[in-house]
Amino acid sequence: MKKLLNEFREFAVKGNVVDLAVGVIIGAAFGKIVDSLVNDVVMPLISRIVGKLDFSSKFLVLSDVPAGTAMTLEALKKAGVPVLAWGSFLTVALNFLILAFVIFLMVKQVNKLRRRHQHAADKVTEAAPPPEDVLLLREIRDSLKARS
Repeated sequence: MKKLLNEFREFAVKGNVVDLAVGVIIGAAFGKIVDSLVNDVVMPLISRIVGKLDFSSKFLVLSDVPAGTAMTLEALKKAGVPVLAWGSFLTVALNFLILAFVIFLMVKQVNKLRRRHQHAADKVTEAAPPPEDVLLLREIRDSLKARS
């Protein structure tokens, strides 16, 4: 058990775990931004184009509605009526697509910057002559090889 706890401690304090935790926290905050983008910008534009629809309130009732229950998604859910909330699903799916596309663009840009940085580092390495001590060590090596 002690070995397991030590392994877990080593795992938990590694930089990758901390990076992952930071990524999850930032991802949650970024998810809220995407939700707002979809709900407050994209969906109203789509609703305007297709006839002022509010997709989040679109649903299909799957059973009888009790008398006196309002025909809104919230009221039907509160009354326990099974509903197929396809509008909410459409909104969440659109959130996912936008989030996935934005993350794709971010990863693409990061990879581009890494390649540019690596290419520049490679050029510096190729262009720089070896230091004098390396040249002396090479001469000694070659001299020793010639003697044997």
